Amino acid sequence: MKKLLLILLLVPIVCFAQDPEYNISSYLNIGEKAQNIHHIGDAWLNFLSKADKDYNYNVVMATFSPDSTLDWHKHSKGQLLIVVEGEGYYQERGKDVIVIKKGDVIKSAKNIEHWHSSTPNSKVSYIAIYDNEPTIWTEKLTKKYYDNID
Repeated sequence: MKKLLLILLLVPIVCFAQDPEYNISSYLNIGEKAQNIHHIGDAWLNFLSKADKDYNYNVVMATFSPDSTLDWHKHSKGQLLIVVEGEGYYQERGKDVIVIKKGDVIKSAKNIEHWHSSTPNSKVSYIAIYDNEPTIWTEKLTKKYYDNID
């Protein structure tokens, strides 16, 4: 009877277990700490999917500690940001800074210069989807500019 019960418990686990041949990642992993080349503060990047011969886009989970920001940049084919945690800032050149928060989806059109970041008191995590062309970095975002956001 115990053997039958054990078999009945194990069969669903074996039948529905993930196949080790699949390539599965998790956006819950914080990823690797990014070098401070195009941002101020601390940032971590978790590449969920890198562009390759089958997929011509990158999917990255980015996490910024409070009081951190990216420099001005643009993408030749646009970018989609899906905020999954915290609060941040987003601004396109010539427009006002807006606060972004969990649940927001921001679509940056191709070649639109913009920046995004955490807020001074909140970290932010978002999934970024963008083309396989290199990000075009255009201008440093100064700490003075960031600190003067109301």
